[in-house]
Amino acid sequence: MFALPLTADAELRPLHPWQAQEFLAHLERAREHIAPWVSPAFVATDLDSARAVLQRYADRSARDAGGIWGIWWEGILVGGVMFVSFDAALGICEAGCWLEPGAEGRGLVTRAVERVVDWAVGERGIQRVEWRTNAGNVRSIKAARRLGMTRDGTLRQVYPDGAGGRIDLEVWSVLAAEWRARG
Repeated sequence: MFALPLTADAELRPLHPWQAQEFLAHLERAREHIAPWVSPAFVATDLDSARAVLQRYADRSARDAGGIWGIWWEGILVGGVMFVSFDAALGICEAGCWLEPGAEGRGLVTRAVERVVDWAVGERGIQRVEWRTNAGNVRSIKAARRLGMTRDGTLRQVYPDGAGGRIDLEVWSVLAAEWRARG
């Protein structure tokens, strides 16, 4: 297994189904913080559902259609990044992230996303990286800006919000030439 350093005390590693117990323990710490912003199917509530989440991403990875990596800070899983979708033939992917509150403010998500986008653009020839987020998710929008992404627009009332309303989804992106030109 590989580990990529993010800081002196943090690293990025693949997340696998065999790590479901560690993933579930992390989600217990992060659940309230991330639940408003991620798919309910992602926020596992027991070992079987945690394993299922990680297996879905393992299956995507096996099909070259996505992937998931964890962020470990001081040896503890505190968040991660993923390719929700990945299509090398079309040259487009969607990146996403999550982080528990105790790990915020350290630049971990920015560094982790930079690592996977560098790989996608540099090694796989991805031409467009998308970032889709609930229009109310201020932290995610700030991350998109830090990553040099441009707001493409808003998909209005695209998903139910679970409370009888609907959410707007902002679409951000960075093109390969823009990514390479970042200094």
